[in-house]
Amino acid sequence: MRTPRLFAAGLLATVLALPAFAADYTQAPGSSLAFAGTYQGETFSGTFPGFRSTVSFDPADLAAGRLSVSIPLATATTQNDDYDAEMRGAAFFDASRFAQATYTATGFRDLGNGQYAADGTLELRGLRKPVTLTFTWTPGSRPLLSGRATVRRLDFNVGGGDWADTGTIPNEIAVSTRVYLQPVN
Repeated sequence: MRTPRLFAAGLLATVLALPAFAADYTQAPGSSLAFAGTYQGETFSGTFPGFRSTVSFDPADLAAGRLSVSIPLATATTQNDDYDAEMRGAAFFDASRFAQATYTATGFRDLGNGQYAADGTLELRGLRKPVTLTFTWTPGSRPLLSGRATVRRLDFNVGGGDWADTGTIPNEIAVSTRVYLQPVN
């Protein structure tokens, strides 16, 4: 007769020998999506507190990975009322016409040293352009996807017209995210 310890050890060995499969996750509390740039040489930063993400990730099968992010543009904030009103207005996000931006990626690449890339598509102000998100993945009971991307704002007509001068606001805006995840039930 097998002892409970021997049975548990055998069960654990069987589970560890099974191949890993992609896990589906939704965003958990504590996640952030931020952006930063400069305006007339002064640094500004802001967040999209209303964003939502879903992820499917398996480091052994990166081609099967998926990432989907929805970003309600009216939630964008720099904590500066003047900046926020202009940013949400027609010259920048035009949140009254384009309520949401989305980022989607299917399949990831291994960059080595624990770094991955999601070559996805950002849809912003009705335009769709490729954007690569580089990220790290921290596994566990509450996995963390931590990444960075660069968005060329003028590719999406963000800050066009009088705001198109890249000496006032550079074309490249840094985006960073820390997405805590929980398994989909």
